[in-house]
Parts: sequence; structure tokens; C-alpha cells
Amino acid sequence: MLAAQSVYAMHGRERNARNPWVRGAGGSYNRERTPMTRRRPNLQGRLVRLHLFVLCGMTALLVVVQTAQLYGEARERLGERALTASRIVAKLPLVVQGTERGTQNAALNAQVNVLREEADADFIVVGNARGIRLAHPVPERLGKPMEGGDNAQPLAGQEVVSVARGSLGLSVRGKVPVWAGGVPGSRVVGVVSTGYLMPQVWHLVGSALISLLPWFVLALALGTVGAVWAARRLRAEILNLEPEQIAALARQQRAVLAALREGVLAVDAGGLVTLSSDRAVTLLGGQSAPAPLATLWPELALLTAGGAARTQNLELALRGEPVLVNLEPLEGGGFVAGFRDRAEALALAEELTHARGFVDVLRAQTHEYQNRLHVLSGLLQLGRGEEALRVLNAEIHADAQFRQLLRDVQVPRLVALLVGKRERAQELGIDFQITEGSHLGPHWERHADTLVSAVGNLTENAFEALAGQPGLVTVTLGEDPDGMQVEVEDSGPGVPAALHDTLFNRGASSKGEGRGYGLHGVYSRVQGLGGSLRHTRRGPLTVFQLSLPQPLPHRPPEPAEVTA
Repeated sequence: MLAAQSVYAMHGRERNARNPWVRGAGGSYNRERTPMTRRRPNLQGRLVRLHLFVLCGMTALLVVVQTAQLYGEARERLGERALTASRIVAKLPLVVQGTERGTQNAALNAQVNVLREEADADFIVVGNARGIRLAHPVPERLGKPMEGGDNAQPLAGQEVVSVARGSLGLSVRGKVPVWAGGVPGSRVVGVVSTGYLMPQVWHLVGSALISLLPWFVLALALGTVGAVWAARRLRAEILNLEPEQIAALARQQRAVLAALREGVLAVDAGGLVTLSSDRAVTLLGGQSAPAPLATLWPELALLTAGGAARTQNLELALRGEPVLVNLEPLEGGGFVAGFRDRAEALALAEELTHARGFVDVLRAQTHEYQNRLHVLSGLLQLGRGEEALRVLNAEIHADAQFRQLLRDVQVPRLVALLVGKRERAQELGIDFQITEGSHLGPHWERHADTLVSAVGNLTENAFEALAGQPGLVTVTLGEDPDGMQVEVEDSGPGVPAALHDTLFNRGASSKGEGRGYGLHGVYSRVQGLGGSLRHTRRGPLTVFQLSLPQPLPHRPPEPAEVTA
């Protein structure tokens, strides 16, 4: 037992080495991995990673946008505060007087620094009309020119908020002019600049971002949970298959559809054809999916309007040609239809009938020759050689007579069939005869398949009509300028009255289910050649009469035109 399992496992590994897709438990497909193959994340892992990557990217983008927005708001708010502080300082009498004189004043510097601390500003600088510092947080820098290059507008009588780099660093500044006598619109005698250094701006931005951090983390967590849930749902919807497995199955499906000789249509619950094989496209006249079934095949659409049931060998018309249809309903609505040309199916059935007929003939010949050999052997063992010789001569004479009747039938396959049917009749105890004078010319070899099928079916039906009872079956072959005629007579009870009008219809038979296809096939082929097949009653005999018109003369292909 263990040895068998080991051998099975070894063969399984060899098979899996050739086929990278193996089917696992529960009908799912798993990719066979070797130690040298790097494991690839499954669909769920890839979806979660992709979702997290997109979510993190969006979060980073939102952080950048939010930072830029907060930075602008902080600059604007600090600029307004700086401008307000500068306006207050510019109206102080001590500042107005100091800037009018334009000289250093310790009291002015002290009062301005007190106001700076109250305004929580990083600096308040007062300069005279030439931009020389009169007040500054750093005493060593008093008397030096103001830096930043943004004094032109305040000295021109305009208030301004700017971002510039001064002696203390990059800062947001609010600058206003100092008017002579404190009267706006008079002469500008100085400038007041209140500023907040940029680290204070970024401190405000950081505080705002920190307050938003919990929301970013919550969004990331919810997104992760949602990604895992969506990945699991998606994987369940696609039958736990990986994308590579789905692609492989799709390629296999296309190959299978291309290899089928039948047409295949897949139709959804709404009547839309979602899939069609190459053979189906050919039978539909070049029309392919997606398209409404009512447009491609109105008869099938009408038949399946209320839902399709499992059906086998349903005969319908497609573009005026008969086809055989198999229907298989799908879960959730819709169905798959497989169909093939009825003529092809009948041709296959006829080939099978011929094969079975030849098998029966060979079996009958074997049995008959065995019986004859047994008779001859017994006579010889009993010392009755003369009687054995008479039996042998009688058989030879009977065979010679039968072949003499067929000497003018110049269709070899038909002659072979009739010889075999004679052996079959002898096995069944039936008197099988060929009418003297039967003849067919060699030009009927062109329709040998039809003749073999027709005569084979008619004689076999005649044998079955006798139902194992002794009787007579006679075959007559002849031709005239209008065509050829075949008659098969039997002494059976005849065709039941209920089948007189439907005998040549498909499936019509008095012998039970699964019968009634042979005569229908013969009738179709004979009609296709412009002939006729009918039956009648002639006294105690049942007669089937087959007629075919003269075959058209064979025209050799015209030689191709040669151009110089």
C-alpha cells in the first residue's frame, strides 16, 4: 500500500513538473512550487498591498496639500498679527517723536521691546526715514541699516506684509509707515517692522498636522480592513483562483472551443450571447458575440424565452438549414447551446450503420463457413467422402449461380454488400434472392455510398420484418435512360398503418426508442440526389422502391489559362 502511494506521488510530481497548474482540494487550483521558484503573493496579498500603497500615496498627497494650506494660513494669520502690532507701535508718541528726530533713544528702544514681549513677536524694529534702526531686540544692532530689502513700500506710505530674511533670519513681517505728527497722509518719517520668524510658522503647521494625525491613522486602518474584506470577497467570487490561473483557464477555454467541431454558444439570463466558438460563428454566417440571441438565432431565442431545460438532439432550423441542438442550463440563469449540422450527424450515423452492417456480414459469413466446415469435417470423419464432395459442389454451384446473377451489376461495393447479405440471410434462415437480369452500369459507382446505404438499410429492415421466421427477400436492380431503380421485396407483415404517412420521418419506427434514423437518412440522401423512395404492398409482399436520375456527366477541370 505504502509502495503504491510512493509510486503515485512520484508520478504526480513528474506530472506536475510538466504541468505547472495542479488542482487542489475543494476544486481550487494551486501553482506547484519548487525550492528554486520564488513564491509569489496570492491575489489577496497583492490586492491588500496595492490598496495600502494607493492609500499611503493618497495620504501623503493629502498631507502635502494640507501642509501647504496650513502654511499659507499661518503666514496670513501671523502677517495680520504683525501688521496690527506695527500699526499700534507706529502711533505711539515716543515712536513718532523719535523717528522725526532720527536719533537713538534708549527709552524708545525699551518701550518697543516691552510691546514686543506683549505681542509675542520675535522682533519689532523701528527705523527712521533712511532705514537706520532706532529700536531692535539686539542692542548691538542699533544704528545699523534695516535688512531684508522690503522698506520701499512702507517709506512710500504703504503698509505691507512680506517674507524676507533679516539679521535674525527668515521671517513674516508686517511693516507700516510712521507719519509726521502721527497724522496719516503727511510726511513719512520712519517705518515700524513687526516680525515672526519662520520656525514659529512651521510650529503652527506642525501643531495642526499633529491634531490631524489620529484621523490619518484611522483612515489607514479602515482602508486596510476594507482592502482585506474586498480581497476576500473578490477571491470568493472568482472561485479562489489566482489571476494567472484564470488567464490559463481562459487560454485553455479558447483552445477547447477552437478544437470543437460543434458550434457552441453561451447565453446569459438576459438573452445576450456572451461567447461563441469559431464553428458557431461559421454556422451563424459570420456573426459573433456579444450580440442578442434574438438577432443571431430567433428560433432558439423563442424556444428558450421562458428558460432553457436540459435537452438533447433538438432539431431546429438555422439560416434555413436543419441542425441538432443540445441545451445545458447554467446556474443563475442562461444556458450553453451546442449544435451541429444535421447532415454531418446523419453522415456519421450512416458510416456507423455501414460499419455495423459489415460486422454483421463478417459474423454471418464466419458462422456460415464454420457450419459448412463442421458438416464437411463430420462427413469425412464418417467416411462419407462422396457425400461431402456433393455438399461442397452444391455450395460452389449455389455461390456461382448467385454471383452469376450479379455479373451485370458493375458497382463493386454494392455487389460485396449483396454477397454479405446472402450470408446473413442464410444465418437467419431467410431465402435471399437477386432477380435475374439485374444490372447497373459502372457510372453508378459515383453514387456507390448512397446505394450501399440504401440497399443495406432496406434489406436489413426486410430481415427484421420477418422477425426470425422463414421468408423471402428479393432485391431487383435495373436502369433505363431515365435513371436506375431498386426494389426490395419481403414476405413480412408490411408497414403498420399508423406509420404509412410518417415512415420516412426522423425517429419514426415501430421498434421502440432510438430507432427510425436509417430510413430517414436514406430518404434525405436520395432526395438530395433528386430521387425518390416509396413503399407499397404488392399482394402478400411489401415493396420498397428507390429511384435515382441519371448522374450528371463528369466534367474534367478546365486547364488554367497560361499568360505569357
